[in-house]
Amino acid sequence: MALVSPHITASAVAAVEYPDLVRQYRVTGVPKTVVNDRIEILGAVPEASFISQVLESVA
Repeated sequence: MALVSPHITASAVAAVEYPDLVRQYRVTGVPKTVVNDRIEILGAVPEASFISQVLESVA
C-alpha cells in the first residue's frame, strides 16, 4: 500500500535488533502489522482480508 500511495508510510523492523519495540508492540510472532497504533494484524493473511482490516481501522 505504501508503494502506491504517498499518504502511507511503512517500516520493516528486525525484532532482534529492536527489543524495545518488541516489548512496546507485544510482538509474539511475525509478521506483525501495526496500523496507527490502533489495529494489529498478526501473521500472513490474504491480501483482501488485510486490506479490509486496515480500512476498518481508519474508518
